[in-house]
Amino acid sequence: MKTQATTELNPEMERLRLGSGRARLMVLSLCFTWSLFQLYVASAIPFFLTELTGLSLVFNNQEVRQIHLAFAMGLSMLVYPLSRTGSRTIPLLDCIFAAIAVGCCFYLLVFKSSISDRAGLPTTADLWISAVGLLSLALALYRSIGLPLLIVCGIFLFYVFFGDQSFMPETIQWKGASLNKALWHFWMQTEGVFGVALGVASSMIFLFVLFGALLEKAGAGIYFIRLAYGMLGHMRGGPAKAAVVASGLSGIYSGSSIANVVSTGTFTIPLMKKTGLTAEKAGAIEVAASTNGQLTPPVMGAAAFLIAEFTGISYLELIKHAILPAIVSYIGLMYIVHLEAVKLGLKGQQRSSRALSLAQKIGGVIAGFVLMGALGLLLDTLFGWTRDVSPNLTLPLAITVFIGLYVGTLFVASNQDDITHLSADEGDLDEPAREIAIKGLHYLVPILVLLWCVLIERLSPTLSAFWGTLAILVVILTQHPLKAFFRQEAVMPKLTMGIQHATEGMIAGAQNMIGIGVATAAAGVIIGTVSLTGAHQVIGEMVEILSGGSLILMLLLVALMCLVLGMGLPTTANYIVVSSLMAPVIVSVGAQSGLVVPLIAVHLFVFYFGILADDTPPVGLAAFAAAAISRGDPIRTGIQGFGYDIRTAILPFIFIFNTDLLLIEVSWFEGVSIFIIASCAMLVFAAATQNYWLTKNRLWETAALLLIAFTLVRPGFWVNQIQDPWQQLPVVSATMEQPVSADAIKMTVAGPDFDNPDRETQLVMMIDTTAMENLSATLADNGLNLAQTGTTFTLEEPFPGTEYFQSMQRFDFYTDQPVRVLELAFENPNPISHYWIYLPAIALLLWIAVLQTRRRTQRVEGS
Repeated sequence: MKTQATTELNPEMERLRLGSGRARLMVLSLCFTWSLFQLYVASAIPFFLTELTGLSLVFNNQEVRQIHLAFAMGLSMLVYPLSRTGSRTIPLLDCIFAAIAVGCCFYLLVFKSSISDRAGLPTTADLWISAVGLLSLALALYRSIGLPLLIVCGIFLFYVFFGDQSFMPETIQWKGASLNKALWHFWMQTEGVFGVALGVASSMIFLFVLFGALLEKAGAGIYFIRLAYGMLGHMRGGPAKAAVVASGLSGIYSGSSIANVVSTGTFTIPLMKKTGLTAEKAGAIEVAASTNGQLTPPVMGAAAFLIAEFTGISYLELIKHAILPAIVSYIGLMYIVHLEAVKLGLKGQQRSSRALSLAQKIGGVIAGFVLMGALGLLLDTLFGWTRDVSPNLTLPLAITVFIGLYVGTLFVASNQDDITHLSADEGDLDEPAREIAIKGLHYLVPILVLLWCVLIERLSPTLSAFWGTLAILVVILTQHPLKAFFRQEAVMPKLTMGIQHATEGMIAGAQNMIGIGVATAAAGVIIGTVSLTGAHQVIGEMVEILSGGSLILMLLLVALMCLVLGMGLPTTANYIVVSSLMAPVIVSVGAQSGLVVPLIAVHLFVFYFGILADDTPPVGLAAFAAAAISRGDPIRTGIQGFGYDIRTAILPFIFIFNTDLLLIEVSWFEGVSIFIIASCAMLVFAAATQNYWLTKNRLWETAALLLIAFTLVRPGFWVNQIQDPWQQLPVVSATMEQPVSADAIKMTVAGPDFDNPDRETQLVMMIDTTAMENLSATLADNGLNLAQTGTTFTLEEPFPGTEYFQSMQRFDFYTDQPVRVLELAFENPNPISHYWIYLPAIALLLWIAVLQTRRRTQRVEGS
C-alpha cells in the first residue's frame, strides 16, 4: 500500500471543508490572497508603490494584525465545520458568521482614528463590536483548534469577571473588572487579542509556515525522508533511526509535532513495524522524534519568534542558545533506538552493493561540512569585499551566486531519476544516500538563503523568511521546466505544473496558518488577563506555598503545570500559555531562594515541558496521531513515548542549574567541551533508563549510570559539597568601604511584600562588580543606594530605568518596616575545577563497562 507523504503541515487538514464550485473557488482564492498579502507587507513593494502613486499603501503593524485575524477567523468559519460529521458544503449561516467576524476586525481598521481619539471612553458601538468579536473568536477557536484552548480562555475570562466574588478563595481574589473595561481591554487595545502574540504571528510566523508549506510542496519532505533512510536504513534498527533524523529535518520548517508525526510517520512507522518493533514502540519513537522537532531551531514549531520577542533577545541569539540541547536530545533518542534494536535482536535491511560503509558515510558528512564551511567563508569574503567597495552590488551579486548554485545543483539532479513517494513494500529502499542526496541538493538552496540572511547578513526574521520564501517559489516554478530543458523534453507542460504547485503551496500555507492565527489571537486573551489581573503572582504564591522553599520541588511543580496547561494546544499557543503563567513563577519564586538564571533559560524550561504534553497521556495528541498510523493503543503509545522523552525532560533542569548548556557566555573551546560532555551524559542516561548498555543492567549498575550522568552534567553540585562557592562578608561599615576584587557579589535583602505588607519576602541578587573604589560605590553604580541605621543597612527604592528596578518591585518601600540587607557574599577566587569531578565518574563508567563486557562474553560463549 502506498504511503504518500502528506503535503500539509496540519493533520487537521483532512477535515477542511473546501466546498465545491464557486464556494470552493472563493475559499481557495481567499487563502491565496492571504498568502499574497503577507508577502506584500513583508516586502518593500508598499513603500515603492506609495512613492510611485502618492497613495498611502503601507500598512502599520496594528493594521496588519487586524487584517491577519480577519483572514484567519473568516476562513475558519468557512473551512472548519462545527461538526466532523457535518456536510462538506458551506452553509449560508457559516458565510454570515465569517462576514461578522471579518467585520469586527475591519471595524478597528476603518475607525482607527476615532477610536484613538476616544481612548478609554468606548461608545456603545465599540462595546458591541468587542463583544461580538470575542464571541466570533471563541467560535473560530472551537472550529479550528477544538475545546482545550477554548476552555482555558474561558477559565481566564471567568476569573476576570468573577475574581472578586466571595465564592473565590481569598488567596486568588482580585478587585475584578467591569464588562466595559474588559471588552475594551481585550478587543480595542493592544494588550489583548491584538497584542504581541498576534503581531509575531502576522509578521514572522506566517512567512515561516508558508516557507515550510512551499518547501513540502516542492518535494523536500519526501527528499528528507528518503535521504535519512538511505543514510541509516541498513543499520540495526535503521528505519527507527531514519524516523529520528527525518523528523529532525522536518522540524526545520514544521509548525506542529502532530504534523511531524503524520508527515514522516506514514512512511517510517510501517517500516519500523516491518523490522520487528511493536506498534506502540514504533509509534512512540516517531512521537518522541516529532516532539523534539518542535524544540529544534531555527523555527522551533514557529514559537522561536515569540520566545525572542518575550525574552528580549535577538533571534540569532535564541538559535545559539537552543541548538545544543536539541542536538543532545536527538543524540540520546538515536541511542535509545539503537538499544531497543539490540535488545530485540533486530537487524538492518540488506545492504545494497552500491551502499557506502559507515566510515565512508561519516567521511562524506565531514567532507560536506568542510565544503559548506569553505563555501560560506568564500561567499562571506566576497560579499564583505563588495559591501566595502560597492554596497549596491551586494544584493545583485548574492542573487547571482544563489541562482548559480540552484541551476548547477538542478543540472546535476536532472541527470538522475526524480525522487518519488515511497512505501514500506517498495523494492527501491536500498538506494544509497549519495545517489538520493544529489537528486535534491537544489532543495537546500532556499534553506541556505534563509540561513544566510539570518546568520550572515543579520536581517530580521521577517525579511529573512521573505527572501527564503521567494527562493522556494523560484524553485517550485522552475525546477520541472529546467529539468525538462536539460533533458531535452517538452518545457510548457512542466511550466504549467510549476505554476500549479506554487499556487497549491500558497494555498496550503494559508490553510496551515488558520489554526495558528486564531490560536495566537486567543492566547492574547490569556496574556491580557495576566496583565489585567496579575494572575501569575497568584500562581507564584501558590507554588511558593506548595514547594515550601525547595527549588527542586518548585521546578517540579512548574513542570507538572506546564504539562497540564500544554495538553491539546498547538505549539505557538502552548508556549504563550505556559510562558505567560509559569515563567514569572520561576523568576519570582526562584529569586527568593537564590536561583538567578537568564530569562531565556526560564522560557526554554517551560517551553520544553509544554511541548512534552503532546505525548503525555491522556491527551497526548501526537501519540493519538501515531497510534492511528501504527494501529497500536494510543495510551500505551503515549506512555512509551513519554518514557523515551524522559531524556528531554531532564534537559531543562540541567540548563536551569548549568546555563553553559545554552552556550551563555562560553568560548568556542568551552562550547565544544560542553557538547562532548553533555552528549556522553545523555548516552549514559539513555543506557540507565533503558536498563541496558553493553548487556542488561543490574540494579546497582543502573543507579551508578544515573549517578555518572548527573555528575557529568552537574559537576558543580559535588564541587559545592567540597567547597563553598561563596565567601560570606559581614554586613558592617568596614565591608561597605573595602575595595571589590571579585567579579560578582551576592546580596540577600528582605522587606515587606508589596502585595501583602504584613508578609516579609526575600530576594537574592547577583551583582556584577565594576572597577569602583569600594562596595558601596559599586552598589550605587548599579542603582542600589544604601542607608545605615545603627548596625543595619537598608536599601532605598531604585530609580526607574535602573537594572534592578523591576525585580525590586516586589517590596513595599513606603512602610515602617525598611528593606534590609541580610547577607553579602563574593565568589570564591580559587574554585575547584569541574574537570577533577569527572575523573571518578569516568573510572566508575569504565568499571561497569568491564563487568558488562565479561557478562556479555560469557553469555555468548554459553550459548
